[in-house]
Amino acid sequence: MMFGASKPTLRAVESDRGQGRAFAQGSWYSREEAIMGTAIRVELWSNDRTAGEAAIDAVMQEMHRIDRTMSPHKADSELSIINREAAQHAVPLSTEMARLIARAIDFSELSEGAFDITYAGVGQLYDYRLGIKPSDEELARARATVGYRHLVLDREERTLLFAREGMRIDLGGFAKGHAVDNSVAILKRHGIANATVAAGGDSHVMGERGGRPWSIGIRDPRRPGEVVAVLPLEDVSISTSGDYERFFEQDGVRCHHLIDPKTGKSPNGVRSVTILADDGLTTEGLSKCVFVMGLERGMRLIESQPGVDAVVVDASGVLHYSSGLLSGASQPRQ
Repeated sequence: MMFGASKPTLRAVESDRGQGRAFAQGSWYSREEAIMGTAIRVELWSNDRTAGEAAIDAVMQEMHRIDRTMSPHKADSELSIINREAAQHAVPLSTEMARLIARAIDFSELSEGAFDITYAGVGQLYDYRLGIKPSDEELARARATVGYRHLVLDREERTLLFAREGMRIDLGGFAKGHAVDNSVAILKRHGIANATVAAGGDSHVMGERGGRPWSIGIRDPRRPGEVVAVLPLEDVSISTSGDYERFFEQDGVRCHHLIDPKTGKSPNGVRSVTILADDGLTTEGLSKCVFVMGLERGMRLIESQPGVDAVVVDASGVLHYSSGLLSGASQPRQ
């Protein structure tokens, strides 16, 4: 089943929107904050205002904690310490960081290097606001620092060593999905059954919305405000990676923030990838894998993963579904 083009960043199409609007024995409460360089939004149903706001507070605190730990822009974050010191000696890792880096390496192996947190050695050379990209010479030098096989992770001792000078890692393709996973666990501990948590293009929907499934719209990569499909979803994580999030164009070529680790350049085979699975680490990691791998290789990877589905908008704007969604996808709204 294929439809025409549309722009994937996830947008909940809600009935009865609005913070605190009453239904039966409770109300919906929502809040949005700017954390981790993106919009963090929580919306939940609670029978008690104090309890609902306490749950939202707990989620926002967790988002701030992860930002303090994993931001490449904060000099005292665990990630920044790793990048400063791991080429000189094995750096001790927190249990959380060791787990994330281990999962990142697993995704690198699964995708044959399409996912690689060491891409940061190249990624740092781009400035999307100023429209700056590296020269061929700069790119060649930086590519020598890229390669997940140069990460020496001791999973038992929880240490990380860079095998090459100049290496850097970036968890930007991973941390928000992890933050959403943690937030869902927090909401469940607070007794919340119906909610959504969104961190930029990474979301999770819990339960239902107003007695119906949550409606998640996949937006058009080239026409803001348009959607290509609407998916009714419950209890699932969703991640979208698109070439429209941070980009500039030079000589008719779009340079965007999704980098192919092998070339150091932006792949142009697809415009966006949306992944659905049980957890946000899986959806965010696989959305990056498929974007870099392209439609055919990427879809083969998705079809090999139990419980995972994908929606891909290709370079021509055509929509493609994995087999698990073919019978349930809905036509875009006119």
